[in-house]
Amino acid sequence: MELDELIARLDLPTKIRLLTGAGMWSLPPIPEIGLDRLVMSDGPIGVRGEQWTSADPSIALPSPTALAATWDVELVRRAGALLAQEARRKGVHVLLAPTINLHRSPLGGRHFECFSEDPYLTGEIGAAYVEGVQEGGVATTPKHFVANDFETDRFTVDVRVDEKTLREVYLRPFERVVRAGAWGLMTAYNAVNGTTMTEHSALVNGVLKDEWGFDGLVVSDWTAVRSTEAAALGGTDVAMPGPFGPWGDKLEAAVREGRVPESVVDDKVRRVLRLAQRTGALGGGEDRPVPGPIDGPIDGPIDGLALAREVAARGFTLLTNDGVLPLRDVRTLALIGSAAGEARVMGGGSAQVFPDRIVSPLAGLSALEGVEVRHAVGTDPRIRLAPLACPVVAQFLAAGGGLLAEHPLAAAEARWVGQLPPDVDGERLGAVRLRAAYTPGTSGRHELSVAGVGAFTVTVNGETVLDATIEPEGGDPAAAFLSPPERRFAVEMAAGESYELSVTHPAGAFGGMAFVAYTLGHADPAPGADELIAEAVRVAADSDVAVVVASTTPEVESEGFDRETLALPGRQDELIRAVAAANPRTVVVVNAGSPVEMPWADEVAAVLLTWFPGQEAGSALADVLSGRAEPGGRLPTTWPATLADAPVTDVTPVDGAVAYDEGAFIGYRAWERSGRVPAFWFGHGLGYTTWSYDSIAAEGATVTVALTNTGDRFGREVVQIYLCRGADRRLAGFDVVEAGPGETVITTVFLPDSAFQVWEDGWRTVEGEYTLQASHHVADPRLSITVKI
Repeated sequence: MELDELIARLDLPTKIRLLTGAGMWSLPPIPEIGLDRLVMSDGPIGVRGEQWTSADPSIALPSPTALAATWDVELVRRAGALLAQEARRKGVHVLLAPTINLHRSPLGGRHFECFSEDPYLTGEIGAAYVEGVQEGGVATTPKHFVANDFETDRFTVDVRVDEKTLREVYLRPFERVVRAGAWGLMTAYNAVNGTTMTEHSALVNGVLKDEWGFDGLVVSDWTAVRSTEAAALGGTDVAMPGPFGPWGDKLEAAVREGRVPESVVDDKVRRVLRLAQRTGALGGGEDRPVPGPIDGPIDGPIDGLALAREVAARGFTLLTNDGVLPLRDVRTLALIGSAAGEARVMGGGSAQVFPDRIVSPLAGLSALEGVEVRHAVGTDPRIRLAPLACPVVAQFLAAGGGLLAEHPLAAAEARWVGQLPPDVDGERLGAVRLRAAYTPGTSGRHELSVAGVGAFTVTVNGETVLDATIEPEGGDPAAAFLSPPERRFAVEMAAGESYELSVTHPAGAFGGMAFVAYTLGHADPAPGADELIAEAVRVAADSDVAVVVASTTPEVESEGFDRETLALPGRQDELIRAVAAANPRTVVVVNAGSPVEMPWADEVAAVLLTWFPGQEAGSALADVLSGRAEPGGRLPTTWPATLADAPVTDVTPVDGAVAYDEGAFIGYRAWERSGRVPAFWFGHGLGYTTWSYDSIAAEGATVTVALTNTGDRFGREVVQIYLCRGADRRLAGFDVVEAGPGETVITTVFLPDSAFQVWEDGWRTVEGEYTLQASHHVADPRLSITVKI
């Protein structure tokens, strides 16, 4: 049946009900027209589903910065196919990803969730992601449209940006994913030039829907719709979450009173139904466009663990190497750092998922044959304690104290956002209690903590050790949920004895929606900070090679706040320098989602960037360090030596606004214009072999490059084509090539028409001569040729 026929069968209240969430993560079903409940889920590294809990595990791929570091659109497309498989397994129709905002400033707190500083690379990687997911019958919603490139005051900030910059830089990746066929798109919290994006008719209706011909669904970021008429007329189609909010009865009244035409509502409903049709939620039976229902567990053909391991290694970026890597003739390996034992595999916020296993660097390297791995913590930079790692039972208690339900958890972390487990009656819920039987391996004063907001009661063997209310910090409710304050206390415990721990927190559901988020943290008794560093130095000095895993923490990189510094937290810089002084064969593994300062880079034998590497982190690290796999990554963003060197750093609103006064000059284009030299340029990355660039030819926008693997092992190179006109240089194309020792490969790169266009009240092709550079990175051109357009 045609969509307009289905719309004609719906009355106005039903149509409007379809435009607001039935809850936190879904739109309501309408059985009379064959519409199933339409389920959405956060991404982008995995599919969390409707339950924000470790009880419902997900594959955890590497961070989007790691995906972009592969520069491999086919690999990203395969990752998208895996995410579609995961979505179908979890009954999800719409994946709230990818994030294609830009790395405008290295201080952006959510940059690990974005791809790159470059709009072209972002668009190509984003398009491959969209195509991979949607080929599996699951919708994507590229986000956050538009200029949501920092977190500070993100709900209210006004981004001031001229149209030329907006068109040539910030809208470019969105235009690319629309051309790739995205079925959805998410509007941002922020305003652009005075109008909040959920009401921005000029950009949403005018550019996105009319000019670009986008026929998909525009969904708001969660709680971003704050008006009735303005948002309805501004192009937003669905206001999430629901069922409460500024639409519903208010929107119905606006239509009946003629303030919003019913045809506007019909267009929104048509887009909802079109998305449901594309994802198999409308029609049923043989009319479904994808095989099988989405509502069952299915065993897909893609091996998620193997792909997560492959993507991680392909994204690992070798920044420096004096020849120590790959490791050879190593019998003893000192592995140093708290992140070596407890890997930081993902950033905080809506990107968080719960894998059923995480392979730490310690576990991965310990599996290497013939290598004795000696672990030392060295220093622990974390501000908050890690969740107590033992089996935990979550008890859902009625207001009167009775037990409603119990659910097992893998760790002491309680998270239910919007939706409680199906067997819990939210109207009767009075509290959530975590209970654990913990047997310590070490005697002494154990640190415990509660991280959360509200009232908490903690008992150990029935004795109350904390009864307190923790107040929220700051004004961002998402930050209070995603990175809550912590209260610590100490308890004496004896090794080998069992202790019954519990933490109880009042909780309830309001309008059918629940928000439960707290953690019981734990740390074993430990030596002082100086003793930990001294121990690491001793271990390093007595080993053939030292590997230090340095990391950021959830307090540094997360949704909800921006970074204040690029320095590694805690005493990690001091630790690295001390270890390098004790062992000249020191490899530093940087476990971070975006740039950090590395003042010791010239003092160590190698620096390997692993980003946030996903759940198979340790296995991929063992593959790369041992030489079983080559580090395939190239930087998708420029790394400054110090924050002070970075040409664009402003993320703090002044009088409610952030002005993008730098115009189109962000990333490497800003660095080149400033005359400053970063620590590592955009596109940089080393492999385990060498390459000669032999020849370049071009005919118009088609470029052909021949290159030869001049090393003694199989290798991978990313050929980057930069378009130069005057002093300005921009990425215009790229390709990944592979070859064995002595082999020559030829790649042909087709440059898009947009590479030669500028915005001047419309797109205009700039005719004339251009220099095309085939480069190893943006500042390392190997071959060049002049073409005339």
